[in-house]
Amino acid sequence: MPLSVWGYLSEYEKERDEIIEAVDSVFRSGRLILGESVASFEREYAAYHGVPHCVGVDNGTNAIVLGLRALGVGRGDEVITVSNTAAPTVLAIEAVGARAVFVDVHRDSYLMDVDQVEAAITSRTACLLPVHLYGQCVDMGPLEAIAARHGLPILEDCAQAHGATHHGRVAGSMGKAAAFSFYPTKVLGAYGDAGATLSRDAEVDARLRRLRYYGMEEVYYVVETPGYNSRLDEVQAEILRRKLTRLDEYIARRRAIAARYAEAFRGTELLTPRVAPGNTHVYYVYVVRHPERDEVIARLKRQDILLNVSYPWPVHTQSGFAHLGYGTGSLPVTEELAGQIFSLPMYPSLTEAEQERVIDATHSVLAEL
Repeated sequence: MPLSVWGYLSEYEKERDEIIEAVDSVFRSGRLILGESVASFEREYAAYHGVPHCVGVDNGTNAIVLGLRALGVGRGDEVITVSNTAAPTVLAIEAVGARAVFVDVHRDSYLMDVDQVEAAITSRTACLLPVHLYGQCVDMGPLEAIAARHGLPILEDCAQAHGATHHGRVAGSMGKAAAFSFYPTKVLGAYGDAGATLSRDAEVDARLRRLRYYGMEEVYYVVETPGYNSRLDEVQAEILRRKLTRLDEYIARRRAIAARYAEAFRGTELLTPRVAPGNTHVYYVYVVRHPERDEVIARLKRQDILLNVSYPWPVHTQSGFAHLGYGTGSLPVTEELAGQIFSLPMYPSLTEAEQERVIDATHSVLAEL
């Protein structure tokens, strides 16, 4: 049977009864839109991060869009981020009329090189958008110092870092706002699209609540500022509430799987993830590097092990973002990594036997190269 990097079906079999119970409880409640499940999840998710405010939205992309708008980012502004990310990070910047400005990443951690940020700031810079990638956090201390010097807000992209910490602070608690995706494969995943935006600022929270609900606030049908239909669904919220109680268990299991991979490939040409100083890694994906990446993937595919590359085409090299003006060679580390990185299977329901199958097959492929 083919083995892939995602474990949705095996997770569902394990948690099926609770998921069905969650769905049924919402349907029997008589409140399907912005009811108690959403409100409860918002309180509980904010509490997990130690921040006062959480607004549930329809997906992770709109969590960034609404976060940017709530921070006042709009047409003509610039947002500093990275190209080694999923395209939705940049699409959200485009959606508010702003322009993405890229800095390169570190070769060892694949995260934003904060040392490059200050040189990228211009009079049009309106926000810094660090991407906590693959399961660990950007070096936030220096980034926060830069933001304070220039009077800029930080919006954290935490789509891949649920529960990750940086010097004891959890991802999503360090910026002025933070955006999360609960896409089904995430460390905390829903059973459909879902997202949330956290904030430490009451005014930002109020703007977010208006923006997700057409721009309305106290009087229905009265739009105070143009907004969106970006509400978190009650069913997804109730499922997420129950899974949130197991988030730390999911993370512990991912770390155990990561530790086994690290030991298994010690001393080989396969470069396993490096945890940046001060970080705890939650291993949303287990990203490794090899100079013959494509050949390794092809040979493992012949053994029914299907792997993923996050990401084979950096955002700045894609035709849809050519207008940003970044040619090949402009972000050399990002481009180098794009030709070498790939992900081994990583999910809490991955069994020891399945992981051993991956390890043995990968060792055999490495020995052949």
